[in-house]
Amino acid sequence: MKPELMWLLWAVALTVVQMLIAVTGATLQVGLPRLAGNREGMPPLTGWAGRAERAHFNMLESLVLFAALVAVAVLSNKTNSATLMGAQIFVWARLAYALIYLVGIPWLRTLVWFASIIGLVIIFLQLV
Repeated sequence: MKPELMWLLWAVALTVVQMLIAVTGATLQVGLPRLAGNREGMPPLTGWAGRAERAHFNMLESLVLFAALVAVAVLSNKTNSATLMGAQIFVWARLAYALIYLVGIPWLRTLVWFASIIGLVIIFLQLV
């Protein structure tokens, strides 16, 4: 297995962990019966639960881009040390982003989000 695919696997694992944290926060705030329902009229989540939900949704958006870039790199046989570095930067930055967002540190969160974008750009530049 190409190392970039392993980093993609870790990114998926991180996404699942973020989902579980977000669901836990939502359950604590609104209760399981409301979450199991159709969620109409559900109040917005606040505090760490709201941040966990937003971080998870942001990861879903980024994961699509990361998965596409890794797939193109692997399928076109254009993986190299730069694509590996880009994948590593992306995953480590996304982990930091999740933790920093959960704690609630706004500007640092933005910086590590930007670092994850740099990881994507590094992979992209190897493909064009």
